Parts: sequence; structure tokens; C-alpha cells
Amino acid sequence: MTTATTAPPTAPAAAPPSRTQPSAPAPSLPSLTGLRWMAALLVFGLHVHNFRYFGGTGARFVSWGFEAGASGVSFFFVLSGFVLMWSARPGDRAGRFWWRRVARVYPVHLVTVVIALLMALTLPRQPKPTLPQGLADVFLVHSWWRPWWQTLDPVSWSLACEAFFYAAFPLLALVLRRLDARGARLLAGLAVLAVLVLAWTDSHHWWDQPISSFPAARLPEFVLGAAAARLVLLGRWRGPGLEASLALAVIGYFLVPQFTDEYAATACTITGFALLIPAAALADLRGLPSLWRRRWLVRLGELSFAFYMVHLLVLRAGTHLLGTRPRFGLLTGAAVATVAFAVSLGLSWLLYEGVERPARRLLLRRPARRTTA
Repeated sequence: MTTATTAPPTAPAAAPPSRTQPSAPAPSLPSLTGLRWMAALLVFGLHVHNFRYFGGTGARFVSWGFEAGASGVSFFFVLSGFVLMWSARPGDRAGRFWWRRVARVYPVHLVTVVIALLMALTLPRQPKPTLPQGLADVFLVHSWWRPWWQTLDPVSWSLACEAFFYAAFPLLALVLRRLDARGARLLAGLAVLAVLVLAWTDSHHWWDQPISSFPAARLPEFVLGAAAARLVLLGRWRGPGLEASLALAVIGYFLVPQFTDEYAATACTITGFALLIPAAALADLRGLPSLWRRRWLVRLGELSFAFYMVHLLVLRAGTHLLGTRPRFGLLTGAAVATVAFAVSLGLSWLLYEGVERPARRLLLRRPARRTTA
């Protein structure tokens, strides 16, 4: 998961950076940070649905609104490719890029691994990982093999996918910088085609195991986001505006429950997400109205990574007070879900302010250079 650089909502409009000015810093895109929060909220709603906090009418309502919440992870993958390509530094070395990614995601990952391990060792009915499973989780390779898939903090499977994307990004950025608009469009089209083909093969059971968490299968979503960013950087993006793109994304989201296979649902949302992200970026660049640029939403977007990483641990811990699948009535279920949300948000603020930000500053701190006469 990648954070778009934030800026005040009143920031002046800017034009996409020109290829003739490769050293110009990329303008900030606060709307993308706000959208990240909405994607994290969808995942939270999905897990509330899966933990069966609601029964009866409440269960039907939550199912209608959040059964497709896993598509929020697909949004993260597309957004990650877009933001990394948008903010890529000309002449940047791969080692420097990878170190910045480690500084961005690893401190929070390690803290949530420790929390999950303590829960596994102290709370009853918690799955206890084997040593290979634990090490695979720590080093973010556990999504490559199904028996290691959801150990310790289960949502970190997507972080293992992101680690693979980060490993591939320097080569992808090198290729994209050599492509003109036509080549970038071709690459974006091939990425969409790859998603559709993988969805079809998965729904027809061509694979021995589900591919929804397999890093290589999720790479096309990342590539699509990076290709879209390249088109925006070239000033050659052609797509609907923010409102129309949001409508298409919402339509695709509510089509997801029509598919029973996890990866096949990606085919429903990929087009809407690929249109929405550049549309939000252009709204920031051109100074157009954008709900996602509001200060409070951008602030929540800054907390979204920590929120995403901690919320499922909160829900798991809650089972020892509430029981498994309690199926409360509408009001009780809403109250319990609100408490779980508040606890998760509070912990995410602590992680962001106490771990994520200071650790990133520490890891990226450069030694002061001596000045000579």
C-alpha cells in the first residue's frame, strides 16, 4: 500500500509534469490519499460481515454493502502502481527505491506481527503458526504458498503481493519511461486482458488453488495503475471525469456478488478503478472539485495503512468477549461494530504517530554532510 503525497485542499492547480522537465517534482495528489481510506473501510466492512456481527435484517444490509469489500484490496494494487509511477524519481537507483519501500511498510508490519504472535501465544482458540510460517510472514513471502497464506496477521497477504510489486517496479518504470502514449495504452490494455483471462481461468477451475492471493496473479493490476500514471504524466490520459468514473466503479463494485470466485470478481471492478484513480488525480491537478480532497478524509487516508494492518487483529481479539458469529440484532450489532471501528482507528493513530512516521524518518535520515570552504 502506497501513500499519495498530500497537500492542503486549497493547493493551486498544476499541470502534469512534462517529459522535457524530468527533474521537476510530481505535484501532490491528496484525493488519492482520501480514496485510500474508502478502500480500507470497504475491507473493514467485509471483515465485520465475515465475523457475523449482525443477524437478520442487519446481516442482509451489511452483506449488500460489504460482501464485495475484498475489491478494496484490488483498488490498493492499482493505486500502488499509479502512485509509484507518478512519484518515481528520475535516475533513482533500485536499492534506494527498495529501501524507501522498506521504511514505508516494514515497521508497521513488524509491530503487527509481534501483536499477532502475542495473541496466538496467549489467547485460546487462536491459530499458532509454525516456525516456517512465521518466518515466511516476517519476510513477506507467505502469499506464494497456500499453507503459509494467512498466518499471524491475515491481511498481510496483500503486503506480500506489494513486496513482489516493489521488487518488479524498477524494471517496470524503466520500460514505461521508454514508452510513448501509444505504448503505455497498449501495456494498459494487456494488463486488463491479463486480469480477464486469469478471472476466466480461475472461475473455470484451471488452477489447483485459488489465485486471489497469489502475487504474480495480482501483478497486472499494479501494472495497469503504473501505465495509467504514465499516460497522465505524458498529458495523454483520455477518460471520463471524476463523477462518471466513480459511478462506473460503484456499478462494478455491486456486480461483484454475482460472481462466486474471489479472483473472478476483479474483472468487475478493474475498469472502474483504472478510470477513477486518474480522474481523481486530474481533479487535483486541474483544481476541480473533489470530495476526496477534504482535510479529514485525507487525514484518515494517512492512517489507512495502519488501520488496514490492525483492524482484523482487533476483530479477532473481540471474539473472546463476544463469541464467534454472535449474530446480534441491528442496534446491538451496530454498536459493537462501532466500538471495533473506534478501537481500530485509535490503534491505527498510535501506530501511525508512534511507529510509521518516526521509523520512516529514522530509516531515511541522511547523515549531515560537512561543508568545505
